[in-house]
Amino acid sequence: MMQATQLRMPAEWEAHERTVMSWPTLREIWGDTFDQAKDEYAATARAIARFEPVLMVVNPGDKDDAIKRCGPGIDIVSIPIDDSWMRDSGPIITRDVQGRRVGVHFRFNAYGDRFPHALDAFVGVHVLEHIKIDVQQSELVLEGGSISVDGAGTLVTTEQCLLNANRNPGWTREEIERELCTQLGVQTIIWLRWGRIEDLHTDGHVDLVCMFARPGVVVAQGCDDPRNPNHERLQANLRILRSATDASGNQLQVVELPLLPLVEVGGQMVMVSNANFYFVNGGLIVPVAGGPDDEAVLALFRRIFPEREIVGIPSRAIAFGGGGTHCVTQQIPAVK
Repeated sequence: MMQATQLRMPAEWEAHERTVMSWPTLREIWGDTFDQAKDEYAATARAIARFEPVLMVVNPGDKDDAIKRCGPGIDIVSIPIDDSWMRDSGPIITRDVQGRRVGVHFRFNAYGDRFPHALDAFVGVHVLEHIKIDVQQSELVLEGGSISVDGAGTLVTTEQCLLNANRNPGWTREEIERELCTQLGVQTIIWLRWGRIEDLHTDGHVDLVCMFARPGVVVAQGCDDPRNPNHERLQANLRILRSATDASGNQLQVVELPLLPLVEVGGQMVMVSNANFYFVNGGLIVPVAGGPDDEAVLALFRRIFPEREIVGIPSRAIAFGGGGTHCVTQQIPAVK
């Protein structure tokens, strides 16, 4: 356990002022699914807007298209961007001891310089300027999808991502932990070894395999089939989680998600990760494949979160691009 700081990153289930998203832009990753991806982003924005306001960041020139597809009720702002993964390039909002919101802007290098990011490297600052929240800079390369917090001092991440040499060469594990504690107010960091084997772009983001559901409880991706290439790594993650304790000293409760089959999109087999869910005020948005397994998955989430309205959003094209509902959203905590 490390020393916490005066800043604290709220848990995702705490009240939101709004959700921020960004509009699909990098055509080369979408191929023939580009229009479908934009329609799925728009559908996701509309689903979230039932619960809380949505701010959609669009590249200058894409505003009319976004307005047409999203329809009324979505706040759209033109800010130059390279791509559409606001979870990873956008700001992370913390609170100081007075409850004042502070946006932490981590460095963004597009998953180890895999994609153009000259604009996305600064989109977090521009969003904070637009919504009038002060910014605090960090020299750590970090994507929001690589962490999940319980808002009470505990963070879970993967070694595959945060210790990857393409993120922070020269940083030790201890230095990374210290910066996470300083910027996000956590005391306990739980290190999983791996993400999904299909997660090729982000080097094992934790939000595709494990997310906090409430203090002391995580929802984690399982895999019962020894023939599946994910089996060994996901079982190893589950063993770590079941033996872990949070910052309060409580042993974690682990709710295991079944591993669903890959689906064909654009001539490729892709994962639609139900673990990539997103909290909204009073609800939970869950990416689904639009197939026969959806209802069983949504029923499971209703049992896990009986106090929330569960909304499934078909996200096949978003999955083709490399993510899910959590990947394309970023919460802005409400003013206290």
